[in-house]
Amino acid sequence: MKKVDVKENARARDLRILDKWSRENTFKKSIENRAGRPNYVFFEGPPTANGLPHIGHVLGRVIKDFVGRYQTMKGYRVVRKAGWDTHGLPVELGVEKELGISGKQEIEKYGIEDFVKKCKDSVFGYEKQWREFTEAIAYWVDLDDPYITLNNSYIESVWNILATIHDKGLLYRGHRVSPYCPCCQTSLSSHEVAQGYEDVKDLSATAKFKLTDTGEYVLAWTTTPWTLPSHVALAVNPDMEYARVQQEDGVYIVAKNLVEKVMKGDYTVLSTHKGSEFVGKTYTPPFTYIKADNINVIVGASFVTDASGTGIVHMAPAHGEDDYRTCRENGITFVSVVNGQGRYTDVVTDFAGRFVKDCDLDIVKMLSEQGTLYSKEKYEHSYPHCWRCKSPLLYYAMESWFIETTAIKDQLIANNNSVDWYPGHVREGRFGKFLEELVDWNISRNRYWGTPLNVWVCPDCGGQFAPHSIAELREHAVGHVSEDLELHKPYVDEVKVHCPHCEGGVMERTSEVIDVWFDSGSMPFAQHHYPFENQETFAEQFPADMICEGIDQTRGWFYSLLAVSTLFTGKAPYKAVIATGHVLDENGQKMSKSKGNVIDPWEIINEFGTDAFRWALLSDSAPWNSKRFSKGIVAEAKSKVVDTLVNTHAFLTLYAGIDGYKPEEHAYRPSENKLDRWILSRLNSLIQVVDKGLAVNDFVNSSQAIEGFIDELSNWYIRRSRDRFWGSGLNDDKLSAYQTLTHVLLTLSKVIAPFAPLIAEDIFTNLGGGESVHLADYPQADESLIDLALEQDMESARQIVELARNVRNESGIKTRQPLSSLIVSMDREFAVSEYEDIIKEEINVKAIDIETSDSGFVDFTLKLNLKVAGKKYGKNVGFLQGYLKNLAPEQTRAIVEQGQFSVTSPEGEELTVTADELLVEKQAKPGYASASGYGLTVALNTDITPELEQEGWVREVVRAVQDTRKKLDLPIEKRVHLTLDVDDELKAAITAFEHVLRENVLITDVAFGKPQGQAETVDLGSKTIAISIDA
Repeated sequence: MKKVDVKENARARDLRILDKWSRENTFKKSIENRAGRPNYVFFEGPPTANGLPHIGHVLGRVIKDFVGRYQTMKGYRVVRKAGWDTHGLPVELGVEKELGISGKQEIEKYGIEDFVKKCKDSVFGYEKQWREFTEAIAYWVDLDDPYITLNNSYIESVWNILATIHDKGLLYRGHRVSPYCPCCQTSLSSHEVAQGYEDVKDLSATAKFKLTDTGEYVLAWTTTPWTLPSHVALAVNPDMEYARVQQEDGVYIVAKNLVEKVMKGDYTVLSTHKGSEFVGKTYTPPFTYIKADNINVIVGASFVTDASGTGIVHMAPAHGEDDYRTCRENGITFVSVVNGQGRYTDVVTDFAGRFVKDCDLDIVKMLSEQGTLYSKEKYEHSYPHCWRCKSPLLYYAMESWFIETTAIKDQLIANNNSVDWYPGHVREGRFGKFLEELVDWNISRNRYWGTPLNVWVCPDCGGQFAPHSIAELREHAVGHVSEDLELHKPYVDEVKVHCPHCEGGVMERTSEVIDVWFDSGSMPFAQHHYPFENQETFAEQFPADMICEGIDQTRGWFYSLLAVSTLFTGKAPYKAVIATGHVLDENGQKMSKSKGNVIDPWEIINEFGTDAFRWALLSDSAPWNSKRFSKGIVAEAKSKVVDTLVNTHAFLTLYAGIDGYKPEEHAYRPSENKLDRWILSRLNSLIQVVDKGLAVNDFVNSSQAIEGFIDELSNWYIRRSRDRFWGSGLNDDKLSAYQTLTHVLLTLSKVIAPFAPLIAEDIFTNLGGGESVHLADYPQADESLIDLALEQDMESARQIVELARNVRNESGIKTRQPLSSLIVSMDREFAVSEYEDIIKEEINVKAIDIETSDSGFVDFTLKLNLKVAGKKYGKNVGFLQGYLKNLAPEQTRAIVEQGQFSVTSPEGEELTVTADELLVEKQAKPGYASASGYGLTVALNTDITPELEQEGWVREVVRAVQDTRKKLDLPIEKRVHLTLDVDDELKAAITAFEHVLRENVLITDVAFGKPQGQAETVDLGSKTIAISIDA
C-alpha cells in the first residue's frame, strides 16, 4: 500500500495506468480470463480514418467501453474487434481536393488506377490520431487486428452475400427515378436521403398551359420550376371534379375544391367537369424546347389529388417517380434535358450549361415575361440534400442496381420488433416508420473507390453471373486470373467471364461500385471472412447482444446491418441497440467550427483527466438524450467524484503508513462499530441499486447513486471516523476502521470500474486487490450486511445535522461556536441516544432534546391563501387577514392543530375557514432559530453564555493552529511545542478550555507570550493572534 500523491495531475495518473495496462497486456488478459465462459457479443461500427475524431465520438465509445468492461466483470467473454470503413465518396472527395481536380471527367483524365491507389493510400491518414484518442479515453477495442472494408478477404465475404441475394432473385437492374447528387455524380439510397433533409425556401410557380382547341388555360403548380423545360404532359384525376373559371384575361381550369385557394382576384365559375373530359386534349406548354411525337397531352392518373396545388400535375418523367411511371403507361415520349452534372443540355437554349437549381428564379421571370405565369410564391419545405457534400439532390430517371428489400419488408419489421431499443420509442417511431415506408435499396454507385458490384453481364444474351468467391470467378474467367488480384476497379474490370447462358458469350462486369452502407452492414460476416473461414468464431459472435452508435444511424448502419442480415440469414443481427443523442454546447447549440463552440476532446482529457470526462458524459443524462456539454460539468465530476476518491484513498494510505497497517497481516473480522456497519450496509444497498440500473442501461441513476455514496463515505463516514484513525496505537476499533475503509474502497473500485476505469485501477491495485480491477468479478450484494433500519436512522441523524447546519448558517453562528442545546421535533421513531454523540459533535451542541411537537420553540403565522380562498370570502378578506394577524401564539397553534376555525364577520355572518385555505409559516420563538425539512423541525438555542463563548474562541484557535501546521508541512503525527501571543480574554479562555486544545491538536505543551522565533499572525475576526510552533 503506497502513499497516494494527492498533487498528482489527473492526466499523469491516466498515463501511468495506461502504461501499466500496455505493459501487462491487461485488455487481452481480460478476454483470456473469461475463456470457456459465455460470450457477450459486441459489434464495433466502423469509423472512417480519413478525418479526426470529435467529441461526439467520445460519448459512443465511452458507452461501448462501459458495456464491454461491465459485461466482462459480470463473467462474460467480450471480444471487441475494431473496424475501419475505408470506401466511398468522402474518401474520393478528399483525394480530388488533394489533387486539385473535380468531377468524373477529370478523375478519368487523371487515370482510374492512379486515382484508386491515391484513395487507398489516404484512408489511414488519421489512424495514429484515432489510436491515440481511443487509448486516451480508455476504450478497450482490438486495434491491432481490425476488420478493414478494403481488404480482399472482407470484399470476398461481401461478394458472397450479394451473390446469395442475386441467387434469390432479389438483386435486379432497372430504371428508376432516384435521388441523385450532381456534385458527387451518383445516386443515393433511400436511407442515405433520409439523413440529409434541410428546411429551405424555394420559389414555387403556377404556370399556364394553353389548350389547342379552346384557347383556355390549364393551371399547374410546381415547387421545382427548373423541371418545366423537361415538361412533356399534364395529369388530371379522371374521377375528380374540375371547374372552368372566368377571369378578365381568360378562362382557367383548376380542381373544383381549389378554386378559392388558387384564383387571384375576381372570378366566375362557368361550369364543372369530370377530369376524364379533359384527358387526351393537347396544349402548348410554357417552354417548347422538346420536339417529340407524343408529348404535350393531358393524361389520367389516380395519384393526382386536390390536397394541394391546382389538382393538375405537370409531368417531367426524367425527374419524378409518379411522372416516369404514368408517362410510360401512356406512351408519352421519355426525354431528359439535364446532364449528369445537374446542368441543362444544349437543347435548353436559354439556360444551357447552367446548374438547374440556380435557374428557378430566371425560369419564373421568363414565364412572367412571356405571359405563361399565373402566380408565384416563396414556399418553405423540407428538401433532401446530399449527406456527404450538402448539395441539393435532384431526382433523375436512371439505370441502377436495386435490392428488392420490399420483398422482405415483413421480415425486417418482425426482426426489428425482436430488438430492445434504447430509447424504446425508436422501434416503432423513427426506425419503425422508416421500415413501414421502405423502398427497394439502390445499391449501385457510378463511382470508382468502393467494393465492385460482383455482377458480370453478357452483351449478347443479357444473362448475368454473380460469383460468390474469387475461386468461382477464376473458374469461369476467360484466361488467367492473377493470384493476387485486387478486388477493386480497374483490376476486376479486366476480368472477363464465359457466359453460362449462351454459346460463345463473353461477359463483362457491370461498372458500378456498391453503396458503402452495404459494406459496413456486412461486418458481422465479413469481419471473420465468413463463410470461407472462421465458421466457429462467427457462430460464437452472431448475433450481437448490443450495438451502440449515434441516433442518426437509425437510417444508416442500424438499417444496413438489419437489411443485410435479414437478406442473408433471415435473422436480426443484434438483440439490443443504444442510439446515442447529439453532444451539444452548453446553450443547446450544435457544435460547429463556424460558431466557434467546438470543444476539443484532448483539451478535456488533458485538463480534467479521462475518468472525469467519462463520468460527466455517463451521469449527466440518458445517453439517448441530446447532451448539453461544457467544461463545467466535467470540472464538477472531477471535484465531486474523482478528487473525492483520490482524497479518500490518500487518507487511508496516509494513516495506514503512520500506523504500519498492512491488510494482509490482519484477518478480517466483522466490526461492532455502528459507523462501520452503516457504511457496509450502504455499500451493499448501493451494489443492488447499481446492478439493477445497469441491467437496463440506466447509467444516470446508477452513477448518481454512486456519487451519493462517495459523498456519504467522505463527508460522513470518514469525518465521523477521524478520531478513530487519529488515536495512537492499533486497537481493535482502529483496526476495524482500517479494515472497513479498505474493504469499502476495494469494493467501490470494482463498482466504478466501468465508469472510471483508471482511478478504479489505481485504488484496487494499490490496496492489494490483485493484478487488475478489470480482471475481477463485479461485486454482488451481501444482503446479510444490509440493515435498512440502521440506514434510516443514520439518514435521520444526517438530516438533523444538515438542517441544524442550515440554521447556523442563516443565524451567522459559526460551527466552532458551541451552543447549549438542539431541539428536534420529528414524526417517526428515532433512537436518539445511539446517535446523540454524533449529532452533538457535528453541530457542536451540549445537549439534544427530542420532541413529538415543535410547540416549545416554534410559533405560527397565519394568512389567508388568496389564490385558494380570495374569491370565496370576497369582501371579508380584509377582515379575516386582520383577525389572523392579531391572534396570540397559543391561538394560532390551536388553529393549526384543529385544522380550522370559525369567526363572525362584522355583518354577523358565520365564517368557517379550513387549513387548506390558509398559508402557515413557522417562526422560531425568541432565543431560538429553527428550520424544517424531511418531516423534521430542528431548533438551536441561540443564547450564548460566557462559558460557551470562551470555548468558541478556543475552537477558533484550534483551527488557526491546524492551518499553521499544514503551512509548515509537519507530519500529522508530530507533537509540537506551541507558543501563543494572545490577549488576556483569550488567554483565560484557553486556560479554562485547554482540554479542547489538547484533544484536537498534537502538542507537548503550550506557552503564552511573544514568540522568540518565526511566528504566524492569524486574524480570528475581532481578535488577532500570533502562533509559533517548535517541532
